[in-house]
Amino acid sequence: MSALLDRFNSTSPKKILSLDGGGIRGALTLGYLKKLEDILKAKFSDQPDFRLSDYFDLIGGTSTGSIIAASLAIGKTVDEITKLYMDLGGKIFGEKRNWWNPMETMKWLKANYNYKAMEDGLKQAFGDITLGGVELKTGLCIVAKRADTNSIWPLINHPGGKFYDSEYGKNKDIPLWQAVRASSAAPTYFAPQMIEVVAGQKAAFVDGGLSMANNPALTLLMIATLKGFPFRWKMSEENLLLVSVGTGYSVFKKYVKEIDDSTMLSWAANIPDMLMQDASWQNRVMLQWLSQSPTADYMDMEIEKMDGDLLAGVPLISYLRYNFCITENDLNDLGLGRTFTAVDVKSITDMSNADNRQLLYQIGCKACNTIKAEHFEKF
Repeated sequence: MSALLDRFNSTSPKKILSLDGGGIRGALTLGYLKKLEDILKAKFSDQPDFRLSDYFDLIGGTSTGSIIAASLAIGKTVDEITKLYMDLGGKIFGEKRNWWNPMETMKWLKANYNYKAMEDGLKQAFGDITLGGVELKTGLCIVAKRADTNSIWPLINHPGGKFYDSEYGKNKDIPLWQAVRASSAAPTYFAPQMIEVVAGQKAAFVDGGLSMANNPALTLLMIATLKGFPFRWKMSEENLLLVSVGTGYSVFKKYVKEIDDSTMLSWAANIPDMLMQDASWQNRVMLQWLSQSPTADYMDMEIEKMDGDLLAGVPLISYLRYNFCITENDLNDLGLGRTFTAVDVKSITDMSNADNRQLLYQIGCKACNTIKAEHFEKF
């Protein structure tokens, strides 16, 4: 832990990796990470056992992103995580409760999927490692949502954290599998995760994506720089690199007639996706406002890519965002040897369709050509 503290406290430039939530679409993220790992391996060719945990000083994720983030933080390669993810994804989303057992009525009403499969898979992946375990090679932040207080909980492994080991909390003792399970407990998909945060006090956690932090990049920047958190890294274009990777996104479009005819049930089904897209948009606007990113998104017809818009007059961070728009045209442009239709788009954007996990990984591997070696020359 002393080596980790030395790393946190050093004056060298700091690098943050942020991984979005998105269910099984995390397989697409892994395609991007494979390219990122290859680029950085070439950059640090004198380190034959290079891992992304050697490069990034803080790795954070929400929901499915937390599974990948935690795996990277304990020093796994992207290939190792991909193998784990493909196996785990099939188990997690492979046991849907599509039948009713009168002896398990409450379990059936709580969640669509058998969360025991998730728990068993995460226990196998992380064993007895805790959030404060020496197995963690770098900074880790798992973003969860505490449902009983309606607050975002960034679970971090910095020993100086207020809730790490004090009267306020003992987060260092939380099993890593349990923290990841808490961040991934999407309501209707999986039951909430109960965690004893202090002696005799349990908290109920649900998916961190039910917040402004499904894309956790802005949250991670706040954790890295605000005085209330222990990192307190300096903000400047030369000192702070934030790399954000998505899980793919769809183009939200409805016909006016569809909206006019919407029922309470159809609104209930659409609102989570609407809010998640709005939250991601807000995150990206703020981060582009703080930077002059070579990967800047076209935000809308009014502000476009925000060229020259700088909140402080100068860039305060270096920022890179990698993601893929899941449309028929974009999919067909990848050259995957098949023709994609609107039906395919609907299937691929489904966050719980485990049958797509290999395809999603292939999409990420093809779409990752937006990651350039020159993006990392300064760091």
